[in-house]
Amino acid sequence: MRFGNLHFLWLLLILPVMVLFYTYSFKSKKKALALFAHNEVLSKLLVWVSFPRQYLKAGLLCACVFLIVLTLIEPKWGYKWQEVKRKGIDIIIMLDVSRSMLAQDVKPNRLERAKMEISDLIDNIHGDRVGLLVFAGTSFMQCPLTLDYAAYKLFLNQVDTNSISRGGTNISDAIRRAQASFMEGENRYKAIMLITDGEDLENDPMDAAKEAQKNGIKIFTVGIGSQEGVPIPVFDEQGNKSYVRDKQGNMVLTKLDEQTLQKIALQTGGAYMRATGAGGIGLQKLYDEKISDMEKRDLQSTMQKRYENRYQIPLLCAIILVILEFFVSEKRKARSYEM
Repeated sequence: MRFGNLHFLWLLLILPVMVLFYTYSFKSKKKALALFAHNEVLSKLLVWVSFPRQYLKAGLLCACVFLIVLTLIEPKWGYKWQEVKRKGIDIIIMLDVSRSMLAQDVKPNRLERAKMEISDLIDNIHGDRVGLLVFAGTSFMQCPLTLDYAAYKLFLNQVDTNSISRGGTNISDAIRRAQASFMEGENRYKAIMLITDGEDLENDPMDAAKEAQKNGIKIFTVGIGSQEGVPIPVFDEQGNKSYVRDKQGNMVLTKLDEQTLQKIALQTGGAYMRATGAGGIGLQKLYDEKISDMEKRDLQSTMQKRYENRYQIPLLCAIILVILEFFVSEKRKARSYEM
């Protein structure tokens, strides 16, 4: 036997409360009657009253409450096999792990905030296969496309700015590697979520975006950071904070290249969203409004046991007991007291 809503199980605490109440009530009634008159007088005054029937009515109500709680927790037994098809799309999340993502214009920093929102997004995805690609000067498939969201989050937790040894931000290489990770021969059901500050100082990512567009891949870009430019913090082994400087000793500022990200999204038929700092970076909103409406395909078909709900049985029994309790009279029948 299985149950569908065990969180209603706490309602069984009502039963001992009812038992204590009835026990106290019947004892108090007997004490009050003993003080009111002697047994001989009471036997004549209470000739119409049946104490066993009072106990029966209380027992019926207790049993009724038990059956109602049993109904609420939805008992299930017996099953049938049913084919379950899972529909969805393939989504590769491309996450920038270059040192510029350590900038703290988004708290606690760009990278950690992105990881937190990716984790929240994964908790709300149902049916889509997701992959994780990290990139800086080069790129690496941290987690291939999968339906195992728990494993995905384990790979995500391991990501930091040391995940890619080569510095820089090579968006072009990352887009091409992401394309190669999709199944060939299908020009639909594929999307990329690109999370970066957009500063590709090595190549023009538009060539890679055009290739993605030809392959039916939509790229949804998320710009994280400020356009004004902020310093990049670094910490030594003792935790002391300093900032990245160039060869001339000038402080390096990282700026959001919003224009490039907008062009990439426009080229592929995707959409661009800018992170708003305190309001988050908008991954869930982007998914709900743009990606979730894309055409889906069958990703998995399995046979699953479907257990039959049997809550109707205790519910029917509870109704019968309520009706019985209503018709059980506390009065004795005439033959019980006639001389």
